Amino acid sequence: MPAHAGAKMMAQGTYTSEQLLDRILTSLNDDKAEDLVQIDLRGKTSMGDYMVIASGRSTRQVSAMAEKLVQRLKDEFGLNSKIEGKDAGDWVLIDTGDVIVHIFRPEVREFYQLEKMWMPQGAKTSAN
Repeated sequence: MPAHAGAKMMAQGTYTSEQLLDRILTSLNDDKAEDLVQIDLRGKTSMGDYMVIASGRSTRQVSAMAEKLVQRLKDEFGLNSKIEGKDAGDWVLIDTGDVIVHIFRPEVREFYQLEKMWMPQGAKTSAN
């Protein structure tokens, strides 16, 4: 069974990609992430079910948000996420298997414009 199909086992039971997404969004909101966007990838790619893109105001905030998120997912879901870019703090990629998380400094996010690549035409790029 693919990594993103069905419910997974965790220390407290099972979880779905939607529950994982919800926890990721909550964690980023709690840490004051800006311009949070979630993109549904189901049916578009096999890399995961969702993509989350967020910004932090500084390299320190970007790195701290990523570190806290990875620790929360490990503590609550027993999930060991892959993380890249945390030391530089310009663009951190967190791969949970079901949800791909990108946390950027605003300038770096503007340069790469991942939302334009993955969002449907006419979709709003700012989430509430």
